[in-house]
Amino acid sequence: MTEATTGTAIRAEDIENKVNTVWSGTSGTSGTWSGTWVAERLGVELAGDQGLTELLGLALRRNPKRAHLLVSNVLGKHVPQRPSVIWRAGHELGVRVRELLGDEAAARAVVLGYAETATGLGHSVADGLALAPYLHSTRRPVDGVACAGGFEESHSHATSHLLLPENPELLAGEGPLVLVDDEFSTGNTVLNTVRALHELHARPHYVIVALVDMRSPGDQGRLDAFAEEIGARVDLVVMARGSVRLPEGVLEKGQALVAAHEEAAVPAARRERGEIVRVGDLGWPVGVPDGGRHGFTPAHRARLETALPAMAERLAPHTRGRVLVLGNEELMYAPLRLATALEATGADVSYSTTTRSPVLAVDDPGYAIRTRLVFPAHDAPADGPGERYAYNVAGGGFDTVVVVLDSVGDRAELAAPEGLLERVAEHAGRVVVVVLPSYVPEMTQGTQERPSMSLPEPLRGPAFSSYAPDEVGWLLQDLSDVTLEAPTEEREEAIQSGGAHYAESLPVEYQPSARYQELFHSALDASAERIARAVGVVTETVLAERSPRPVLVSLARAGTPVGVLMRRWALRRHGLELPHYAVSIVRGRGVDANALRWLAARHDPADVVFVDGWTGKGAITRELSAAIAEFERIEGLEGFNPEIAVLADPGSCVRTYGTREDFLIPSACLNSTVSGLISRTVLRSDLVGPDDFHGAKFYAELAGSDVSRHFLDVVEERFDAVRDAVDADVKDALAADRAPTWEGWAAVERISEEYGIHDVNLVKPGVGETTRVLLRRVPWKILARTGAGADLAHVRLLAEQRGVPVEEVADLPYTCVGLIHPRFTRGATGVDGKAVAAK
Repeated sequence: MTEATTGTAIRAEDIENKVNTVWSGTSGTSGTWSGTWVAERLGVELAGDQGLTELLGLALRRNPKRAHLLVSNVLGKHVPQRPSVIWRAGHELGVRVRELLGDEAAARAVVLGYAETATGLGHSVADGLALAPYLHSTRRPVDGVACAGGFEESHSHATSHLLLPENPELLAGEGPLVLVDDEFSTGNTVLNTVRALHELHARPHYVIVALVDMRSPGDQGRLDAFAEEIGARVDLVVMARGSVRLPEGVLEKGQALVAAHEEAAVPAARRERGEIVRVGDLGWPVGVPDGGRHGFTPAHRARLETALPAMAERLAPHTRGRVLVLGNEELMYAPLRLATALEATGADVSYSTTTRSPVLAVDDPGYAIRTRLVFPAHDAPADGPGERYAYNVAGGGFDTVVVVLDSVGDRAELAAPEGLLERVAEHAGRVVVVVLPSYVPEMTQGTQERPSMSLPEPLRGPAFSSYAPDEVGWLLQDLSDVTLEAPTEEREEAIQSGGAHYAESLPVEYQPSARYQELFHSALDASAERIARAVGVVTETVLAERSPRPVLVSLARAGTPVGVLMRRWALRRHGLELPHYAVSIVRGRGVDANALRWLAARHDPADVVFVDGWTGKGAITRELSAAIAEFERIEGLEGFNPEIAVLADPGSCVRTYGTREDFLIPSACLNSTVSGLISRTVLRSDLVGPDDFHGAKFYAELAGSDVSRHFLDVVEERFDAVRDAVDADVKDALAADRAPTWEGWAAVERISEEYGIHDVNLVKPGVGETTRVLLRRVPWKILARTGAGADLAHVRLLAEQRGVPVEEVADLPYTCVGLIHPRFTRGATGVDGKAVAAK
């Protein structure tokens, strides 16, 4: 074995000035070392390089196998620290490894970190190495992912480590294997690892990396003998060296001390429990793993580095004052990098993570673990339920704690009365919850979270749409540079003759006259409170019945303004920042399957709530249900609930709605200029491939006429005024029988036959659908309920401008119905080509 020389090792004194422990009690006061309490009571002595005590403190394990715990100030596990200091420590170790290996060998190396404590450190070392992929061991089995090996950590409270690489070749290469742990004490863990992996696939070179080398003199020669035994070179790269002298009977003394101080006091909770806020999708890049459990490549690293600044910008407005970013057990690297990006914005940020490791807490300046929060495991661990811990969070003076976890850990236990969120909220003014999508390799079959590697991130404003970037992510591809518009008459002819599908082209965007724009604004002022009330009812119903943390997925584009309003209601009323995406659904073609795959990779399908503006006859409701069933059959992926939540359900087609009245929703009055300047969605084989999202256009040139955000703001201004009415409506709704009756479909079938159309697709019931007919299709006539008033003012104006007759009907079940000109009749086998005389 060749140990790294002084030129290869990073000396403690080189980074001494970079270590600035931010938790007020950890470094002690008046120069008190955070290992003094243990050293005095157990007779433990720590000796080594200059600055070693700046890197390490001491605590007592609640563990029958070992008494003491070396507590690192630059690891980011037990002691809150500046994220830049934590990441830099690992990164600089990686740079030294690269210098040791040379670029050619470094390009063939693989870095392996140890769960749970060194997962973030190992990943940071891989960053410094730059060219090497990364993998860390795990204690979380993943269904469908084969175990490529494992080893034991004898002194740990949780001993078994699993290796679950997506690419088994990571462990079978010829290049150096770099093993990273937080401390190198006895060498047992490294020996177990190298022996197990060497038996699977022998390598000529191993490099061991640790923050500190704390081997006793008796252990110094063990690696030399082991390297000779396996016939390989073994190098050691460390930040500092030292040793711990343990007196006789230290284990028994330590256990007695633990027993005497087991009920260590936790600082009193704040007078007021802090608020808990969930933040929606921060823009974690699709296909990039949330950690190294299954491997992390240099390409993943490059994509993450690009995405981090924007993610921090989206997170920053939700934080205030002193911020602690709190990772979750093995999930150390992703929250660490998010914390470094947030720190780069100028925020006052610290970082640490929760842990499985049981450690005694003693509120003394000479002790490294001052406080302990205890909560139940919340990620369905393979070893069953048990306690988890967050150290030095209470009493740290943090105004905001950002809890970052993966979607597997986002379970009911997290928010339970004794759960992590409530425990942290007792000691911080604000708790911000960020959930990253748990990465599961594509090779995994039949799982709930299979990612789609090739799909891009959602499009967001202002580059695509006039909505704010956090209000909606469009799971679409941008076709703004493609000419897709066709004259309305030609388009209608092609659609009805069977020569083209309506989603293969776009209607020319209707440009409203000044008179029509005045109608829109007056209609908005008159109906804003009614819309706000419906928004509140449908949102509260979703939260009560569907999910406490729904993922809103609006059907582009009519559903998107409603999805944004629901998101605003949840944020204003409950402090919930719900994820919101827009997807394409096409009659006769179904919902965009790639969008469903993307959603399943990022979120629990059971939390997805599809949102639309209104129901007419219920065609889209049926389309979505059939499409979800077909998707689940093909993909083997279950969990999506196909029932749509709508603002208005005049057709009685769904259970979740804001109202069943057929009234004017002003967003139906316009096209793109009230929908973020986005066109209808497009599905055409020459533009949309099998691995693409459906397409749409962004009409940036119409910005001067855009009222999208004005519409949202006017409705939101009425939220407070309707709050009590919403509460009463929701109480009644939850107690009522809301089963769909499909009255609308029956009415449409009757009208279709009465007017000789014989095609329900040409009958568009309700104010919203009638408006669409007048704006985008070739209308034949409008049926209006006798006595309908202001809700039809814009319909009558459009009909007048297009020369379309309006027929009063006494017993119409809707306020109005639009009939598309039936240029052709359709027989049982398709278009028969016979013209129908207009009535």
